[in-house]
Amino acid sequence: MLGLLGWALSNAEIKWGTVPDYLDYDTVLKGAGNTLLITVLGMLIGVLLGTLLAVMRLSKNPVVSSVAWGYVWFFRGTPVLVQLMLWYNLALIFPILNLGFYKDEMNDVMTPFLAALLGLGLNEAAYMAEISRAGIQSVDEGQTEAAQALGMTRTRTMQRIVLPQAMRVIVPPTGNEFINMLKTSSLCFAIQFEELMKSVTDISSRNLAVMELLMVATIWYLVLTTVFSIGQFYIERYFQRGSSRTLPETPLQRARRNLMTFTRGTGSGAKA
Repeated sequence: MLGLLGWALSNAEIKWGTVPDYLDYDTVLKGAGNTLLITVLGMLIGVLLGTLLAVMRLSKNPVVSSVAWGYVWFFRGTPVLVQLMLWYNLALIFPILNLGFYKDEMNDVMTPFLAALLGLGLNEAAYMAEISRAGIQSVDEGQTEAAQALGMTRTRTMQRIVLPQAMRVIVPPTGNEFINMLKTSSLCFAIQFEELMKSVTDISSRNLAVMELLMVATIWYLVLTTVFSIGQFYIERYFQRGSSRTLPETPLQRARRNLMTFTRGTGSGAKA
């Protein structure tokens, strides 16, 4: 498949010489920065709200757990694009935002940035709720009971005992969710948010260099996802310390081992 893709790109009518010129284009750099910003802020909302929802899901209060279940059911059951469009067009239902202490037109309040932030962040919270719940439930209940027997409150037990151990289960899928949101943010071009995809689309609509600009977007997405994938690896490695599993090799350690193996193999071949 990769060979076929490479052959198609090498034979396509793409002006590869112009691609590097657009990589550091001001509009493209701004779009890449906005993509990174909305991803980080949206993920922050998702993690914080998702953790709260996970605790609510595990609550013995049926009302609290039902509210959390309903939230997860709705936001996981509807597409992100639909949610983005609903937030962006909220002024059609509520023309005026009146909170008593603050009153303004909804069109002025619900900017493309805010609509993108709410759409991505609230949707992500539903997925993070299930990830966090699975992580919390992976911790042996006996440890929770022992902590409470020692007089620790439920909140303190969660902070000191449960969450530190649950992070080993929570971190890997959370990293995947972050990378997924980075790519999902491209849907925000539909609500006129100036992220990477909209930036390259606007440029290509003027100069008709459609494929060249799509290659620029592809390169930027690959760069960003690669950087955060490396970061995810080291974060996972950090939280695996103290577990029974052997820590995975870092890229540098793996490269050193492969180099030593290659050197030894070459030396053995020369002696033979």
